[in-house]
Amino acid sequence: MRVFSNPVGAGSLWFDNLTIADGTPVAYDPQARAFVPMPPFCANRERIGCNWIAPKEGEFCRSCAMTALAPDPDIPNAIPNWAQTEAAKRWALDNLGRWHWFRPEDPGAPPVFHLLAEGPTPVAMGHAQGVVTISVAEVDPVLVMTRREALQEPYRTMIGHMRHEISHMLWWRLSLREDFLDAFRAMFGDERIDYQAALQYHYQNGPPTEWRQHYLTSYASAHPHEDWAETAAHLLHLTDIADSFVATGLSSPQIPHSGWDPYSEPDAERLIRIAADLTVGVNHVNRAMGLSDLYPFVLSDHARHKLTFVHDWLRRGALGL
Repeated sequence: MRVFSNPVGAGSLWFDNLTIADGTPVAYDPQARAFVPMPPFCANRERIGCNWIAPKEGEFCRSCAMTALAPDPDIPNAIPNWAQTEAAKRWALDNLGRWHWFRPEDPGAPPVFHLLAEGPTPVAMGHAQGVVTISVAEVDPVLVMTRREALQEPYRTMIGHMRHEISHMLWWRLSLREDFLDAFRAMFGDERIDYQAALQYHYQNGPPTEWRQHYLTSYASAHPHEDWAETAAHLLHLTDIADSFVATGLSSPQIPHSGWDPYSEPDAERLIRIAADLTVGVNHVNRAMGLSDLYPFVLSDHARHKLTFVHDWLRRGALGL
């Protein structure tokens, strides 16, 4: 994620800022990829702290307009959890916008979001025909840690959920292209195998013993759809780690040159190699504070080939270039 210029003074702004240091309101314009100091602001600004601009006064911004179902406000913590969930959604959508996905120039359907609070029954997160369903309770740190331990996941965050589930939607969009499915099946396998049966087998028996040689995560081994979603999410993780590293002015001999833009990098193998090398250093910094690794994954040769495949398709963008 970029660091942005202050439109009314000195200093920089971060992607989630609502005001500058002196309290002057600002909002993010996702089309211009810049902050502006004037309305119209999103109608959700006061309710959930959305900091994007709107087309007209009283309307929702581009991101909030994609939310067809919002959480029940009567469920405890639903509104603050929703606010954090929408913030993660805006981040993920803006990342994908660097490759023209879901922007005005994108001729295809945007995702529709159902962001639901959890009552006594957990929300089943997933994607179906363009609709992405997310549990806003997944921002709760206790719940996240509980499920992370239960599912033996080394990484579980809301932005991770967003990237994973939106990646399913991206697959659905790409599958409408005649040239995509054969290439996908050659790389990931045939997604027409029974999905529910595959997941049931995975949860009952666990991943194959050699899964680390072929997949990024154990869950990716469950079905070709999940392999794609995990791989695409990890491509977004790695690209944005590299982009954020460069944006904050950090330096490394791995960075090709000043002004290098990871989202514009055409060489997928180069991008993945640089990003993976950067994560080793950042993981080491985290350990200095007794924190878990930022990126606790090892990239096998097979996983790198899959990341390259996903990069080549997503970087073509929504315009299908």
